[in-house]
Amino acid sequence: MISTNPPPILATINSPSDLRQLERKQLTQLATELRAFLIESVSKTGGHLSSNLGTIELTIALHYVFNTPDDKLVWDVGHQTYAHKILTGRREAMQTLRMAGGLSGFPKRSESAFDAFGTGHSSTSISAALGMAVAARLAGNDNRAVAIIGDGAMTGGMAFEALNNAGTVDANLLVVLNDNDMSISTPVGALNNYLAKLMSGRFYAAVRRGSEKVLKGMPPVLEFAKRAEEHVKGMVTPGTLFEELGFNYIGPIDGHDLDTLVTTLHNIRALEGPQFLHIVTQKGKGYAQAEDNCLLYHGVTTFDPTRGIIPSPVAKKSYTNIFGDWLCDMAAADEKLVGITPAMCEGSGMVEFAEKFPQRYFDVGIAEQHALTFAAGLACDGYKPVVAIYSTFLQRAYDQLIHDIAIQNLPVMLAIDRGGLVGADGATHAGSFDLSYLRCIPNMTVMTPSDENECRQMLTTAYRLESPTAVRYPRGAGTGVAVQKVFEPIPLGKGELRRQGKQVAILAFGSMLAPALVAAEKLDATVANMRFVKPLDEELVLRLAREHTLIVTVEENVIQGGAGSAVLECLAHHGAATNLLQLGLPDHFIEQGEHKKLLTDCGLDSAGLVKSISRFAEEYGITTAPLNI
Repeated sequence: MISTNPPPILATINSPSDLRQLERKQLTQLATELRAFLIESVSKTGGHLSSNLGTIELTIALHYVFNTPDDKLVWDVGHQTYAHKILTGRREAMQTLRMAGGLSGFPKRSESAFDAFGTGHSSTSISAALGMAVAARLAGNDNRAVAIIGDGAMTGGMAFEALNNAGTVDANLLVVLNDNDMSISTPVGALNNYLAKLMSGRFYAAVRRGSEKVLKGMPPVLEFAKRAEEHVKGMVTPGTLFEELGFNYIGPIDGHDLDTLVTTLHNIRALEGPQFLHIVTQKGKGYAQAEDNCLLYHGVTTFDPTRGIIPSPVAKKSYTNIFGDWLCDMAAADEKLVGITPAMCEGSGMVEFAEKFPQRYFDVGIAEQHALTFAAGLACDGYKPVVAIYSTFLQRAYDQLIHDIAIQNLPVMLAIDRGGLVGADGATHAGSFDLSYLRCIPNMTVMTPSDENECRQMLTTAYRLESPTAVRYPRGAGTGVAVQKVFEPIPLGKGELRRQGKQVAILAFGSMLAPALVAAEKLDATVANMRFVKPLDEELVLRLAREHTLIVTVEENVIQGGAGSAVLECLAHHGAATNLLQLGLPDHFIEQGEHKKLLTDCGLDSAGLVKSISRFAEEYGITTAPLNI
């Protein structure tokens, strides 16, 4: 019997130029194959799934219509670009996704010419694409720039700054709003798709320009015509805002309808000036489990695609869980506590708090700058705001931290998650710099817990201070120590001696205490759990400097300006002449990989500490106790 199944297509696509050789009717089959490949691939490597399943058709249509890589595609955040990677020659490499030396989980310029702009954080795409569109205009070529941004990322102020600028710049920019959350399903359908095709066509654009030219001599009639057009379009589209910003708004259309997508994008490709296409998609599209629970399948570890994700028992609570528990406990004890997150409720451990205290829970969207100044306003009027934020995202609100909080010495508490390296998410999400950029700010108190119980104690300590505070903790679980469910603060600015040794004193900050204690057993070294980066326990530092030949600082933060630098400044200020070795993250961006392996590569595991300390002592002729190996 002769098979009637069409031959597979995906295996023949090694670049977008191959894709553009297909007939239109073949694109639907390609989408089906691509979706199946993506589910199977991510089930083996882990990664972002829901967002990628929702952009299969859009990705195919964009590469089918636009002449990539000459035409630039800029993906906001970039966690929806797996189909893009597969279609641009990286299909076989998907088995290395998010692994050390493998494909990044986000667009990366050094990885492919088709990755026009490296991303990982939100709301940057329109600004970057506008720059590329202007560059094309200045160079005198016809290359187009496309920004693909989600409705969540559109809550970021930077996106609107770019829209505001783009409407006044004569550049061929297309913004595609990938709307997968807003309740606007009613206008999506055959009629609306027809209107989108019509409004993106050359005839409509020509009539619009011609009418404006003819009516310029009759201002009242021109104004009436504009109002009539806006009124008619406003009845079927929510695009008035974007029209006012200077864009030609088209949509919303079904983002899974390949025929409509290709026709509309083809029409838009021929138009001049800023264009705005609004599409509606479904997260997790085509995989029932992800459609039913797109949040669970947003970021996944390995799983069986036929059975879906089966939750496994958690042996140890994560630092995020410890924070979430503390937040609920403290909120029950103090009605002035207010919890704030910039769109990271689940990631920051605030789900239970949001359910128990909905009137005091505020998700401000992807708007870190607003989150901090909003917290400052609350603090001005007697409330105690706790801002739960990832270290990498706090970088985006540095001015607000200084100008709106620290200068006014307001009691805003920062619960900083993902301090240090973060594993598979790589350089864009690593919290490598916070100790450096926080400790230089006047009025700040900066704490680094070494275990889960100490984390809870520090959260309590920070909350009770009437000044800006930060508790910085790593991703994942700690040592598994039992947590005391009490509100027990620790002495401000005081470290603790955890092991007494000879010659070498290791000053450990936060997560580095555990490997430091192991290394100390081999070196017979003293170990101090420093706890505070600011205020530094200077008394302890100076005492250890007097009693030991070598002081070693260890932190999961860049060495430049970090906790070790605080120790160096202390020693210099007091004229304490001693040998000092600073260990921490090196002066380059750490790419993705397994967290434990990354620490080993940076020399921040126990064996690496022993090796670095021994080498330093030998090189500078420093006497140390015999190694106990």
